[in-house]
Amino acid sequence: MTHASPAATDATRDRKTGSSAIDQPGPQNSASSSTCVEPRTAASARARVVFPAPVVPTTETRLTERDDILGLTPVKLHEYQAKQLLARAGIPIPDGRLATTHEEAEAAARALGGTVVVKAQVHAGGRGKAGGIKVAKTPAEAREHASTILHMQIKGLRVRKVYVERGAQIASEMYLGITLDRDRRRPVVMLSTVGGMDIEEVAEKEPEKIARGWPDPLVGLLPYQARALCFDAGVPAAQRNAVADIAIKLYGVYARTDAMLIEINPLFIQTDGSVLAGDAKLDMDDNALFRQTELRDWKEISPDEEVEERARALGFSFVQLDGDVGIIGNGAGLVMATLDAVRNAGGHAANFLDVGGGAKESVVRSALEIVLANPKVKSVLINIFGGITRGDEVAKGILSVITTHPPSVPLVIRLSGTEAEAGRKLLEGAKLVSKTTMDDAALEAVQRAAGTGGVAGGSPPAMRTGGSPPATNR
Repeated sequence: MTHASPAATDATRDRKTGSSAIDQPGPQNSASSSTCVEPRTAASARARVVFPAPVVPTTETRLTERDDILGLTPVKLHEYQAKQLLARAGIPIPDGRLATTHEEAEAAARALGGTVVVKAQVHAGGRGKAGGIKVAKTPAEAREHASTILHMQIKGLRVRKVYVERGAQIASEMYLGITLDRDRRRPVVMLSTVGGMDIEEVAEKEPEKIARGWPDPLVGLLPYQARALCFDAGVPAAQRNAVADIAIKLYGVYARTDAMLIEINPLFIQTDGSVLAGDAKLDMDDNALFRQTELRDWKEISPDEEVEERARALGFSFVQLDGDVGIIGNGAGLVMATLDAVRNAGGHAANFLDVGGGAKESVVRSALEIVLANPKVKSVLINIFGGITRGDEVAKGILSVITTHPPSVPLVIRLSGTEAEAGRKLLEGAKLVSKTTMDDAALEAVQRAAGTGGVAGGSPPAMRTGGSPPATNR
């Protein structure tokens, strides 16, 4: 089960000038069927989600002291949180309970009765493919699945909670999503009878199976537009009204929460003909956090994400990757080029870190601490262009850092731009490698990462920048 959103634009389509035009991509194929679990009745479909107290994340997993940090990253809700918003809007969802231990999962399954589904709650897609979603027919089986899932890592994120919900008897699956079409400068509503799978793959291979509509953001998704989408997507006649109603309500959630993306994937058609939201995803625009106070409190930061949050708090653009060559640069384009150079040299970058316009001592030290907090890093490549900050000032900052906080992995430095030559002269004799071109520096960093390690020019000191590595390995 995936949460990734498809590209919302279609460059080959003519633009429409009407404020509520609906494109008609053509005939649709019938929905693919899927089998799963326990039957549900239409009367019980509009169920509430039951959460153990507290619903709001605890202080261990939530930032409460630095509001400026919260404004730097978008809020990604877990499935159980997004479903709570859907339920408030009147969209039918299965009964569900949150659990953080296998004992709680067993109790939740016993309270729900019948067949249940145990779902990992992490901010990542592909949970089903990774084994993070399991069907359990008994409470004991739910306990066993929860015990396994709670020890998993999905895309580098450790699973720390599961959502146990009543199973559904699935006749077919659909996709319903809303995001911003930046090309048309308005929201796009997407509906497909091919759901429960990678929607990007459907958009690439069978784009005609996705119906799209662009409602006017001032008036929202109107009933006739929602029905037109159902006809375009080939929704069965018996479910058209229900699906149109859900689409209108979902658009209301999208608008009220300042969402960047909201999806129901899959949207189940059950064997009794009822329609049910099988999964939910909501990403909120971080610029609206000042007025979305409830969702702001729902923002969670797991221990696996603490390094990224710390980098953003310092004003760095940081993304953790899977390689062993740490990357530090100033300017997003330069850092991207550095990643390419490392790949061309046969290596793999451990991160993307852009320190921004300045690269003075405190900035370099903080950047090194963040990069070296990852125990996978075996070498660090610092690629700085001297523009606002001169190359000799950068060199002084680097020398100060390696003198007071000597790293335990090789450092490779490449300086260019203003006073770059003066900076390179200052670095002569230091326990690092200085290169004049980016390709040479990338090759050196890759070779150092593949070698025995140690800082160039001397034996590696015992101390690692930033202290001991975290217990969790991303």
